[in-house]
Amino acid sequence: MTSALELRQVSKVYGSGPNEVRALDGVDLSVEREELVAVMGPSGSGKSTLVTIAGSLEEASSGQVLVEGVDLATVSRSDRSKLRRRSIGYVFQDFNLLPGLTALENVTLPLELDGVRARTARRTALGALEQLDVAERADRFPDELSGGERQRVAIARAIVGERGLLLADEPTGALDSVNGEGVMRLLRDATQRGVAGVVVTHEAHLASWADRVVFLRDGHVVDQTVAPPGPESLLAAGDRR
Repeated sequence: MTSALELRQVSKVYGSGPNEVRALDGVDLSVEREELVAVMGPSGSGKSTLVTIAGSLEEASSGQVLVEGVDLATVSRSDRSKLRRRSIGYVFQDFNLLPGLTALENVTLPLELDGVRARTARRTALGALEQLDVAERADRFPDELSGGERQRVAIARAIVGERGLLLADEPTGALDSVNGEGVMRLLRDATQRGVAGVVVTHEAHLASWADRVVFLRDGHVVDQTVAPPGPESLLAAGDRR
């Protein structure tokens, strides 16, 4: 079975000479559908770079990135853009909702960009908002929503349609512990519907929602923990290397 995401010896280098920074160095990672993988590591370890490269928001310096079996380096920029829009959902720490659109319009927009008819797009978007218990706020603008509501709208936008890969970069960073747990539960639910999920987090108790935790340090994968037993064990594993 084709992995939803596969990174093969992926490296990313910024700058050159004495200013060279190797954000990722020979990273291998495979994520299957129905699997939630948490990525942890200290600041500057390459976590966000991994997510942006996995989602084709930037290119690797070397190695291969495959999304649903498609090697991103072998397709045109236009086709990469279509793949990114149709197959990948993103959840960012700052939500990235468009302030001039309502919650419903924010979720509907990706579908309409893919050519889905307005009525169908609206019905599908409302369904996603209902799954996340925020449909009653569909006609509100982002600045009229709480932090937790904005995050749920952002997740609805990320999972709407037939996307197979969900990428989240510190999606709970601006939330309290209760809403943070709620976000991880929503990501967990998405994977149970067949989506592959990758979430960057610095909080071990949130990473414990994942099927597998990958630890990065200085751009290298230094450890992996499958079916983590709890926050304390996660922290201990990350400190072993």
